[in-house]
Amino acid sequence: MDLADRYLNSKCVKRMLEADQVALAEKTAVLFTKDGDQHNNLYDMQCMWYELASGESYLRQGDLGRALKKFLAVEKHYLDITEDQFDFHSYCLRKMTLRTYVEMLKLQDRLHSYAYFQKAASGVIRCYLRLYDFPLKPTTEEDDELSKLPSSQKKKLRQKQRKAEARAKKEAVVKSDESSATCVSKLGKRQAKVVDSDPNGEQLLQVEDPLMEATKYLKLLQKHSPDSSETHLLSFEVNIRKQRILLALKAVKHLVRLDADSPDSHRCMIKFFHKAGSLSAPVTDDERLVLEIVKAERLTFSRLEGKTLIDANHVFLETHKDSLIHRAAVAELLHVLEPNKKADAVKLIEESSNGPVSVNGVQGSLINWKLKDCIDVHKCLDIALDERDAAL
Repeated sequence: MDLADRYLNSKCVKRMLEADQVALAEKTAVLFTKDGDQHNNLYDMQCMWYELASGESYLRQGDLGRALKKFLAVEKHYLDITEDQFDFHSYCLRKMTLRTYVEMLKLQDRLHSYAYFQKAASGVIRCYLRLYDFPLKPTTEEDDELSKLPSSQKKKLRQKQRKAEARAKKEAVVKSDESSATCVSKLGKRQAKVVDSDPNGEQLLQVEDPLMEATKYLKLLQKHSPDSSETHLLSFEVNIRKQRILLALKAVKHLVRLDADSPDSHRCMIKFFHKAGSLSAPVTDDERLVLEIVKAERLTFSRLEGKTLIDANHVFLETHKDSLIHRAAVAELLHVLEPNKKADAVKLIEESSNGPVSVNGVQGSLINWKLKDCIDVHKCLDIALDERDAAL
């Protein structure tokens, strides 16, 4: 690789991160940063594509702390962008650049609708969903004792622990400022080296309610990216876990409206009505009202009209039998609806054929599956169907 070519360097780093070679990617990226401190320099440069790719890699590897740290760094960049505009309010009025001022105000209104923020917020939500599904296990006897305490005492104790951690962090920063070596820039100015007190993002995982944290970012996506299917997919995943049935139904309706043939739309629709059908008998008037609304709304889904969920899933398979990701969605739902047919679900995926494709008039076998689709199918086999041998 040409060490003087920044473009090739960036492309190489992207591919390394896609292959989950984060350490090697950092060493490669540092070739074009100052001082040799890749973490701080890439953060100061607001290199968001690198932080997003690193976060996705860490998330795939199950390192939620580092993944959250990368995704939240992108959110911090957008906060800095907003704060940097404050000086221009008075400047634009003083210089009478009103047209530019109005354009800046419009930019602020849609700032969080840009793709980088959407990806970062989606990554944060997926991290918190993973943390909710697979909570951190206590590793010390103190944590074991903490888990036995009532919720009120547990909350007070954790508040004390947070204060102690904040105090220790502040003292560590003061000591670091006094004793750490400083680097001299080309201009002769001495700059103190910033010390990261939480390089692995472990403190970011210490949250009381992961779903509450996920909801904060979900509201931003719903406000600024209402036409994105990813927004409504995450809304369904969050609200179905919070037992917010009507909000989950709203998300399903949005997904079907945007793309009824999407495997995600089909998966959420079937999962929702399967969940609604397994709810306990309503006791309160509110619960009865929710159940009546769900029954009435079911009639508005044309794919479910006059069909059971199993039949609707089978019809979806017949319609999209040549698509790998659609077959994977059907297989996952088959396991949900009929757990005793797990072997049939795995067979549905294994029998997926990548049929011949015409290229320049010549028929031939061409691998046209996307990497992301293959990763999703691997997750389906490994996690949803719990078939690691088939996933390999």
